Amino acid sequence: MKRGRHGESSRHRSHRLSWLAKKTGRDHGRALRLWKTGTRDVRVLAIYTADPRQLTPEEARRWADDFDSWEIVDTAADLFLEAGLDQLIPEFAEDDREFVRRTAFAMIAGMAVHRKTEPDATLLGLLRLIERHSGDGRNFVRKAVNWALRNIGKRNLDCHGPALALAERLAMSADKTARWIGKDAVRELTTEKTLERLRRKIGSIAGGGKK
Repeated sequence: MKRGRHGESSRHRSHRLSWLAKKTGRDHGRALRLWKTGTRDVRVLAIYTADPRQLTPEEARRWADDFDSWEIVDTAADLFLEAGLDQLIPEFAEDDREFVRRTAFAMIAGMAVHRKTEPDATLLGLLRLIERHSGDGRNFVRKAVNWALRNIGKRNLDCHGPALALAERLAMSADKTARWIGKDAVRELTTEKTLERLRRKIGSIAGGGKK
């Protein structure tokens, strides 16, 4: 577990800031002002208290210009999804800045888990971005690309097949980063635990949601 200033873990810090955000409530104008402080924890609080209904693509782009840590990126990615800024995914994926590109794949990873009613075709269409950027060896990009691929594959059986096929193809790549992404995804997507969970999802749907 990573620890920051005063020995506080990132998880505990996140919980503290989440609690503070719930107490103070959403205020979009205040969130924009908090972001301008440039302080990491204050910026996390800005993300938590921004109003997704008011967040514009241009505001998201300005924030992305300042991204400098995975924690900020992954928290902001959830907000961008909640705000419906899906159009930023391909744009951010093509941006060569490490943390901006990570944002695209963190958004894909989040979409695969949290957008329950999103058509599977949307996620499957994003596999091309995963393949396109699977050779980016920068730590925070390759981990996010891998994360996105695994989450799509674990979404349901319909997504599992295409995601696993891509993972297997990447695992055979001559590129070492793509090969790592593929092998790691294949490993997780073929475990009995993953397959059993996917089968239970089918059973749950067939039973009308009852377990």
